[in-house]
Amino acid sequence: MDSRNEMDQDAQVGQVEPAGEAVRAESAEQTARGESTARAAQGESAAQQEQREQREQPEEAKGPTEWNEGRHGVGPWEGPWPEGPGADKYDPELLREGDRRNVVDAYRYWRREAIKGDIDKRRHSLHIAIENFENDANIGTVVRTANAFAVDTVHIVGRRRWNRRGAMVTDRYQHLRHHESVDKLIAWAAEEDLTVVAIDNTPGCVPLETAELPERSLLLFGQEGPGVSAAAQDAALMTCSIAQFGSTRSINAGVAAGIAMHAWIRQHADLNNSW
Repeated sequence: MDSRNEMDQDAQVGQVEPAGEAVRAESAEQTARGESTARAAQGESAAQQEQREQREQPEEAKGPTEWNEGRHGVGPWEGPWPEGPGADKYDPELLREGDRRNVVDAYRYWRREAIKGDIDKRRHSLHIAIENFENDANIGTVVRTANAFAVDTVHIVGRRRWNRRGAMVTDRYQHLRHHESVDKLIAWAAEEDLTVVAIDNTPGCVPLETAELPERSLLLFGQEGPGVSAAAQDAALMTCSIAQFGSTRSINAGVAAGIAMHAWIRQHADLNNSW
């Protein structure tokens, strides 16, 4: 069953939360949408909006593509613009103004749809799910890491709204899908012939370092603090833990997700296809 056409649309739909802090967040979100609409009315294109959002990210959220000093990215295209077969993947505005987005060099000047389409040709069979019953702030980090590993889809379970700041705009290139409950996620995984593997550090877990992860896996992560819910662990083939050697009781959920994804990559990915 191919449901990608609805994924990104599904992930963008808002949801009204209870009064108080959530209401203030909703108000801020509406204001941001209004500002975005106003900018669009003033002629701001999708490429300009994406580059502006990239600049507005907090300094501590910067990653590998911003390690160089000074302004990252590339300036306007030098020489004649691309023509002929394949030229339609380039964005005329980026060719004219330069490309400052958080993308690998191979995708410089490409349109967003072209980038996502190219990744779709070589996405892995790995799926990632994270429970979001308390609006977990780690989801953005999980999405960004999933994008780096060309994960098929990131599934958000529970509340629809999540903080996109940590994603560094990578959610534009990543398939996302929302599920109201763990039960609905598990039912969907069964229909897609995906094996659910929970990641937590509860007693009796299988060490991730020695576990054989199924190629068609859905790795399921819990929230910061409570971890994977009991219902999720009951539905999983196994629960894997990450070996720890220090004093902390647990690893940050976003970090744990990155470790687990890389464990799958080491077992199943063709490294010749990496950048």
